[in-house]
Amino acid sequence: QKQLVESGGGLVQPGGSLRLSCTASGFTLDYYSVGWFRQAPGKEREGVSYISSSGDAANYADSVQGRFTISRDNAKNTVYLQMNNLKPEDTALYYCAAANVLHILFTPDEYDYWGRGTQVTVSS
Repeated sequence: QKQLVESGGGLVQPGGSLRLSCTASGFTLDYYSVGWFRQAPGKEREGVSYISSSGDAANYADSVQGRFTISRDNAKNTVYLQMNNLKPEDTALYYCAAANVLHILFTPDEYDYWGRGTQVTVSS
């Protein structure tokens, strides 16, 4: 069964850090572009960060630029999202998604697989 599993979420104080992981099972991520998305209660889903299949290209939402870093380790079949200087407005359910393309993909509907999400709560 092909699936993505996110981990690493939790409760953190403002200014703190978390590292999210997105691990694939049942398929290899080598030829998949990956995106991280988030959805807060009462808000629409938004794209946070994206990485190409090779890892040589990445993109970030303006709201997280300079604070979040996306990376991937294809040997571990895992994509990471390092989140630093977290703010209360980063609180959301974070999802990763994979698309069988080599380039960065911004359109959620074009992703092939989605994880179930990991909750990030930033609060004092």
